[in-house]
Amino acid sequence: MRGPVFAQLLMADEINRASPRTQSALLQAMQEYHVTVAGQRHDLPRPFHVLATQNPLEQEGTYPLPEAQLDRFLLQIDVDYPDRDAERRILLATTGADEVKARPALSSDDLMSAQRLVRRLPVGESVVEAILDLVRSARPETADKTIAEKIAWGPGPRASQSMMLAVRARALLDGRFAPSIDDVAALAEPILKHRMALTFSARSSGDTLSGVIARLVERLG
Repeated sequence: MRGPVFAQLLMADEINRASPRTQSALLQAMQEYHVTVAGQRHDLPRPFHVLATQNPLEQEGTYPLPEAQLDRFLLQIDVDYPDRDAERRILLATTGADEVKARPALSSDDLMSAQRLVRRLPVGESVVEAILDLVRSARPETADKTIAEKIAWGPGPRASQSMMLAVRARALLDGRFAPSIDDVAALAEPILKHRMALTFSARSSGDTLSGVIARLVERLG
């Protein structure tokens, strides 16, 4: 029987409350775009996207996601409280007699066409070098000494790939036909934050991932 993973958009609420076995099964789906049951392969729909949430406050009864699975997520976006106007709209839309329903924004064919267009967008050599400089400067093996001593483990090549796609998409959404170094700087934290970790000494000294990434961005020039 095909479960909820067989969908074009899968929403995993509080994914760190899922068991390690469930997380491992989802990792295969995110990486291979298919599910294997009793040795038989079942392909997932296309396009296939996974959105997941984690509660940053409650850690009891949770299972931290392994680094390999975190690496499969394109971005980590911290969602803060809404501003007053947004909260007002939420309040009015969810407490009335009429149920507000989601409306289609685009078809799956349109979405896949946009994905293909993103990959065709040209990227200047300066932007490519900025991506490589940023990602490599976040690894303890190749980082500046003052930064390397703060990083327990850093981002792999998938971070560079994700950044390359994300800066193209950001430029396209902004109506530009090529990304810039400003796009790299803007996406540095959501691309890198879940792909690296600080050492115990760095955390005990009050350092944060956001602060370390901000210092790396400053060096892009």
